[in-house]
Amino acid sequence: MNVNTLDDLLSAGVSGRKILVRSDFNVPLDGSTITDTGRITASIPTLKALLDAGAALVITAHLGRPKGEADSEFSLGPVAEELSSQLDQYVQLAEDVVGSDARERANGLTDGDVLLVENVRFDPRETSKDDAERAEFAKELASLVGEDGAFVSDGFGVVHRKQASVFDVASILPSYAGKLVQAEVDVLQSLTGDTKHPYAVVLGGSKVSDKLGVIESLAPKVDTLVIGGGMCFTFLAAQGYSVGSSLLQDDMIDTCKDLLARFGDVIALPSDVVAAEGFAADAPHETVAVDSIPEGKMGLDIGPESVKAFAEKLGAAKTIFWNGPMGVFEFPAFAHGTRGVAEAIISATKDGAFSVVGGGDSAAAVRTLGLGEENFSHISTGGGASLEYLEGKELPGVTALAK
Repeated sequence: MNVNTLDDLLSAGVSGRKILVRSDFNVPLDGSTITDTGRITASIPTLKALLDAGAALVITAHLGRPKGEADSEFSLGPVAEELSSQLDQYVQLAEDVVGSDARERANGLTDGDVLLVENVRFDPRETSKDDAERAEFAKELASLVGEDGAFVSDGFGVVHRKQASVFDVASILPSYAGKLVQAEVDVLQSLTGDTKHPYAVVLGGSKVSDKLGVIESLAPKVDTLVIGGGMCFTFLAAQGYSVGSSLLQDDMIDTCKDLLARFGDVIALPSDVVAAEGFAADAPHETVAVDSIPEGKMGLDIGPESVKAFAEKLGAAKTIFWNGPMGVFEFPAFAHGTRGVAEAIISATKDGAFSVVGGGDSAAAVRTLGLGEENFSHISTGGGASLEYLEGKELPGVTALAK
């Protein structure tokens, strides 16, 4: 898709101008502590480029799912602190979104200043299904940067949402794709275009229903489709195995039977799993074959034989897309499957494969397990957006930037 880029904006000049930037700061929190700063770090190149060129920035973002009203639990306060640290300069935080504090602070910005307004989802118009309501809110957001302002879309994790700060502002201000959005779209286009084979896709996570669209879209195009995580148990049930108390989507069993009938030659399922007595970090557990999961026990990871088999398939690949952990990687006892598959992808990457980690929990696992982001070709910041693009769906926040 042909869009105006950040380079186009910088060429036009931003010194003395205020630029509205939509970033993705929807980071995980433990209380007020950010447990994974990856999305903030990914935003820095675009913000730095604009600041170095003399712009003043008004940044919008959301955090969590507040119900259209201010809620201290979802304040961007921790984000402002982390952003100040990573930019090495003070980042103001407005106490509202488009209210008197945000307007007053925006009016006072000078070249090189940064203002982060509060969580845009504190205003119900951000996510409204009413076009007029969203347009009204977008107009108020745009007014923060004035008539000479511009909009830079750099929150890839939200471009699949038709929301005011993502979609509607692009029809009001001159609009550009930030470095992050541009890079993400370029990478995803390479996964759907002239892709090098063997092409392997690794899918994990909890629900088959969340990944059904991407399975339908990619299965006819790939050489190997590895399935792990909680979603594998619905496939195993479709093969007739008892899965104990493992996560199971009963209403998807027939769908999985159909997928196996059509794509059984490319779908690879675990042969063994780590079965635990309960969902807890210290739960007693054992490795069992998939046809021997004890009644009352739940699978929380794929087993070592599965890792070995999956690694062999991934080792031959020239293109790899991974979305979703193989187990409950947050618990060390059940992180071995995710680590093993990730290490196989790293090994393939070092041998020349093009590897993409499709955001979300997969990206968090890379950082949590200390696997090194530099060991993969690309780590996406938007799991949902990545999947929807690969399903062939239109991304409203990207189409809004089209020239």
